[in-house]
Amino acid sequence: MKLTRVPEEPSPPIGILGGTFNPVHNAHLALAHAALDRLGLGAVLWIPAGQPPHRAAPRVAPADRLGLVQAAIASEPRFQLDASEVNNTAASYTVPTLERLRRQYGPTRPLVLLMGADAFLGLPGWYRWREIFDLAHIAVATRPGFPLVDFTPPLAGEFESRRLASADFSNTSAGGIYTFELVAGTVSATEVRGLIAAHAPDAALVPLLPPAVLDYIHQHSLYGH
Repeated sequence: MKLTRVPEEPSPPIGILGGTFNPVHNAHLALAHAALDRLGLGAVLWIPAGQPPHRAAPRVAPADRLGLVQAAIASEPRFQLDASEVNNTAASYTVPTLERLRRQYGPTRPLVLLMGADAFLGLPGWYRWREIFDLAHIAVATRPGFPLVDFTPPLAGEFESRRLASADFSNTSAGGIYTFELVAGTVSATEVRGLIAAHAPDAALVPLLPPAVLDYIHQHSLYGH
Protein backbone atom coordinates (compact mmCIF):
# COMPACT_ATOMS: atom_id res chain seq x y z
CA MET A 1 0.00 0.00 0.00
CA LYS A 2 1.43 3.38 -1.00
CA LEU A 3 1.54 5.92 1.81
CA THR A 4 -0.59 8.99 1.26
CA ARG A 5 1.00 12.36 1.80
CA VAL A 6 -0.98 14.64 4.07
CA PRO A 7 -2.32 18.03 2.92
CA GLU A 8 -0.38 21.24 3.51
CA GLU A 9 -2.63 22.08 6.47
CA PRO A 10 -3.52 18.64 7.82
CA SER A 11 -5.79 17.83 10.71
CA PRO A 12 -3.76 16.90 13.79
CA PRO A 13 -2.88 13.23 14.26
CA ILE A 14 -5.18 10.97 16.19
CA GLY A 15 -3.67 8.70 18.83
CA ILE A 16 -5.12 5.21 19.18
CA LEU A 17 -4.93 3.40 22.50
CA GLY A 18 -6.37 -0.10 22.58
CA GLY A 19 -6.42 -2.74 25.29
CA THR A 20 -8.58 -4.87 27.51
CA PHE A 21 -8.52 -2.14 30.21
CA ASN A 22 -9.33 -4.73 32.86
CA PRO A 23 -9.37 -2.37 34.66
CA VAL A 24 -8.13 0.88 33.16
CA HIS A 25 -5.50 2.30 35.53
CA ASN A 26 -3.20 5.25 36.11
CA ALA A 27 -0.43 3.97 33.82
CA HIS A 28 -2.89 3.98 30.91
CA LEU A 29 -3.83 7.56 31.74
CA ALA A 30 -0.17 8.58 32.04
CA LEU A 31 0.59 7.18 28.58
CA ALA A 32 -2.39 8.93 27.00
CA HIS A 33 -1.62 12.30 28.63
CA ALA A 34 2.06 12.09 27.66
CA ALA A 35 1.07 11.30 24.09
CA LEU A 36 -1.19 14.34 23.95
CA ASP A 37 1.49 16.62 25.36
CA ARG A 38 4.49 15.35 23.42
CA LEU A 39 3.26 13.95 20.11
CA GLY A 40 1.13 16.82 18.85
CA LEU A 41 -2.04 14.75 18.85
CA GLY A 42 -5.44 16.31 18.43
CA ALA A 43 -7.11 13.50 20.37
CA VAL A 44 -6.56 10.05 21.82
CA LEU A 45 -9.10 7.43 20.82
CA TRP A 46 -9.57 4.76 23.50
CA ILE A 47 -10.70 1.39 22.12
CA PRO A 48 -11.51 -1.32 24.68
CA ALA A 49 -11.22 -4.79 23.17
CA GLY A 50 -14.40 -6.79 23.09
CA GLN A 51 -12.93 -10.28 22.68
CA PRO A 52 -9.11 -10.15 23.05
CA PRO A 53 -7.69 -12.96 20.89
CA HIS A 54 -4.43 -13.64 22.78
CA ARG A 55 -5.78 -14.21 26.27
CA ALA A 56 -8.76 -15.66 28.10
CA ALA A 57 -11.89 -13.54 27.99
CA PRO A 58 -11.95 -11.09 30.91
CA ARG A 59 -14.36 -12.08 33.66
CA VAL A 60 -15.69 -8.52 33.75
CA ALA A 61 -18.24 -7.93 31.01
CA PRO A 62 -17.17 -5.81 28.02
CA ALA A 63 -19.88 -3.28 28.86
CA ASP A 64 -18.36 -2.75 32.29
CA ARG A 65 -14.85 -2.36 30.89
CA LEU A 66 -16.31 0.22 28.53
CA GLY A 67 -17.93 1.95 31.50
CA LEU A 68 -14.62 1.96 33.39
CA VAL A 69 -12.84 3.67 30.49
CA GLN A 70 -15.69 6.15 30.08
CA ALA A 71 -15.39 7.06 33.76
CA ALA A 72 -11.60 7.38 33.54
CA ILE A 73 -11.51 9.74 30.56
CA ALA A 74 -14.61 11.87 31.17
CA SER A 75 -12.68 14.90 32.46
CA GLU A 76 -10.40 15.22 29.39
CA PRO A 77 -12.22 16.48 26.27
CA ARG A 78 -9.39 15.35 24.01
CA PHE A 79 -9.97 11.74 25.05
CA GLN A 80 -12.60 9.95 22.96
CA LEU A 81 -14.20 6.54 23.46
CA ASP A 82 -14.74 4.07 20.62
CA ALA A 83 -17.17 1.29 21.57
CA SER A 84 -17.05 -0.53 18.24
CA GLU A 85 -14.89 -3.44 19.40
CA VAL A 86 -16.93 -3.97 22.56
CA ASN A 87 -20.07 -4.13 20.43
CA ASN A 88 -18.48 -6.62 18.02
CA THR A 89 -18.71 -10.34 18.77
CA ALA A 90 -15.63 -11.13 16.65
CA ALA A 91 -12.11 -11.19 18.10
CA SER A 92 -10.46 -7.77 18.32
CA TYR A 93 -7.37 -7.62 16.08
CA THR A 94 -5.40 -4.43 15.50
CA VAL A 95 -5.23 -4.43 11.70
CA PRO A 96 -9.00 -4.75 11.08
CA THR A 97 -9.55 -2.04 13.68
CA LEU A 98 -7.09 0.26 11.91
CA GLU A 99 -8.70 -0.53 8.56
CA ARG A 100 -12.03 0.57 10.00
CA LEU A 101 -10.52 3.77 11.39
CA ARG A 102 -8.78 4.49 8.10
CA ARG A 103 -12.14 4.27 6.32
CA GLN A 104 -13.63 6.54 8.97
CA TYR A 105 -10.92 9.23 8.95
CA GLY A 106 -9.81 8.99 5.33
CA PRO A 107 -6.42 8.30 3.73
CA THR A 108 -4.60 11.50 4.76
CA ARG A 109 -5.31 11.86 8.49
CA PRO A 110 -2.25 10.67 10.46
CA LEU A 111 -3.12 7.86 12.86
CA VAL A 112 -0.69 7.03 15.67
CA LEU A 113 -0.92 3.68 17.44
CA LEU A 114 0.24 4.07 21.05
CA MET A 115 1.92 1.20 22.88
CA GLY A 116 4.45 0.33 25.52
CA ALA A 117 7.86 -1.17 24.81
CA ASP A 118 6.90 -4.71 25.81
CA ALA A 119 3.97 -4.73 23.42
CA PHE A 120 6.11 -3.32 20.62
CA LEU A 121 8.82 -5.95 21.06
CA GLY A 122 6.13 -8.63 20.72
CA LEU A 123 4.75 -7.10 17.52
CA PRO A 124 5.94 -9.90 15.17
CA GLY A 125 3.52 -12.23 16.95
CA TRP A 126 0.55 -10.04 16.10
CA TYR A 127 -1.96 -10.88 13.39
CA ARG A 128 -0.92 -9.32 10.02
CA TRP A 129 1.52 -7.13 11.93
CA ARG A 130 3.42 -5.72 8.95
CA GLU A 131 0.19 -4.23 7.60
CA ILE A 132 0.00 -1.95 10.62
CA PHE A 133 2.60 0.28 8.94
CA ASP A 134 0.33 0.76 5.92
CA LEU A 135 -2.38 2.10 8.21
CA ALA A 136 -0.76 4.02 11.08
CA HIS A 137 2.39 5.30 12.67
CA ILE A 138 3.51 3.67 15.92
CA ALA A 139 4.60 5.63 18.99
CA VAL A 140 6.39 3.51 21.59
CA ALA A 141 6.64 4.64 25.22
CA THR A 142 9.84 3.48 26.91
CA ARG A 143 10.99 3.78 30.50
CA PRO A 144 13.88 6.18 31.20
CA GLY A 145 17.18 4.35 30.98
CA PHE A 146 15.68 1.36 29.18
CA PRO A 147 16.04 1.89 25.42
CA LEU A 148 14.55 -0.59 23.02
CA VAL A 149 16.85 -3.58 22.58
CA ASP A 150 16.67 -7.31 21.83
CA PHE A 151 14.70 -6.97 18.60
CA THR A 152 13.83 -10.04 16.60
CA PRO A 153 15.32 -9.73 13.09
CA PRO A 154 12.04 -8.86 11.30
CA LEU A 155 11.23 -6.11 13.76
CA ALA A 156 14.82 -4.80 13.82
CA GLY A 157 14.66 -4.15 10.10
CA GLU A 158 11.36 -2.31 10.33
CA PHE A 159 12.59 -0.25 13.27
CA GLU A 160 15.76 0.87 11.52
CA SER A 161 14.04 1.80 8.28
CA ARG A 162 11.00 3.51 9.81
CA ARG A 163 12.36 5.25 12.91
CA LEU A 164 11.49 8.95 13.15
CA ALA A 165 13.91 11.42 14.68
CA SER A 166 11.09 13.61 15.99
CA ALA A 167 7.37 13.41 16.68
CA ASP A 168 6.55 14.86 13.30
CA PHE A 169 3.80 12.87 11.65
CA SER A 170 3.05 15.54 9.05
CA ASN A 171 4.84 13.99 6.07
CA THR A 172 2.77 10.82 5.72
CA SER A 173 -0.39 9.42 7.24
CA ALA A 174 1.28 6.17 8.36
CA GLY A 175 4.47 4.14 8.37
CA GLY A 176 6.79 5.73 10.94
CA ILE A 177 8.01 4.58 14.37
CA TYR A 178 8.74 7.10 17.10
CA THR A 179 9.98 6.34 20.62
CA PHE A 180 9.59 8.58 23.65
CA GLU A 181 10.43 8.16 27.31
CA LEU A 182 7.54 7.99 29.74
CA VAL A 183 8.28 8.89 33.35
CA ALA A 184 5.46 7.09 35.13
CA GLY A 185 5.09 4.29 37.61
CA THR A 186 4.11 0.87 36.36
CA VAL A 187 0.75 -0.58 37.28
CA SER A 188 -0.26 -4.22 36.91
CA ALA A 189 -3.93 -4.82 36.17
CA THR A 190 -3.48 -8.32 37.60
CA GLU A 191 -2.22 -6.80 40.85
CA VAL A 192 -5.14 -4.38 40.95
CA ARG A 193 -7.66 -7.18 40.47
CA GLY A 194 -5.96 -9.20 43.21
CA LEU A 195 -6.05 -6.31 45.66
CA ILE A 196 -9.75 -5.70 45.03
CA ALA A 197 -10.58 -9.40 45.37
CA ALA A 198 -8.69 -9.43 48.68
CA HIS A 199 -10.78 -6.46 49.90
CA ALA A 200 -7.80 -4.15 50.10
CA PRO A 201 -8.60 -0.71 51.54
CA ASP A 202 -9.12 2.17 49.16
CA ALA A 203 -5.84 3.68 50.39
CA ALA A 204 -4.00 0.82 48.63
CA LEU A 205 -5.92 1.37 45.38
CA VAL A 206 -5.92 5.16 45.09
CA PRO A 207 -2.30 5.28 43.81
CA LEU A 208 -3.20 2.78 41.09
CA LEU A 209 -6.64 3.81 39.83
CA PRO A 210 -8.36 7.06 38.84
CA PRO A 211 -10.94 8.00 41.51
CA ALA A 212 -13.82 7.70 39.03
CA VAL A 213 -12.72 4.15 38.16
CA LEU A 214 -12.56 3.15 41.80
CA ASP A 215 -16.05 4.59 42.31
CA TYR A 216 -17.36 2.61 39.33
CA ILE A 217 -15.84 -0.59 40.70
CA HIS A 218 -17.52 0.00 44.05
CA GLN A 219 -20.87 0.87 42.52
CA HIS A 220 -20.95 -2.19 40.26
CA SER A 221 -19.24 -4.63 42.66
CA LEU A 222 -16.58 -5.65 40.15
CA TYR A 223 -13.58 -7.96 40.62
CA GLY A 224 -15.05 -9.74 43.61
CA HIS A 225 -15.39 -6.53 45.59
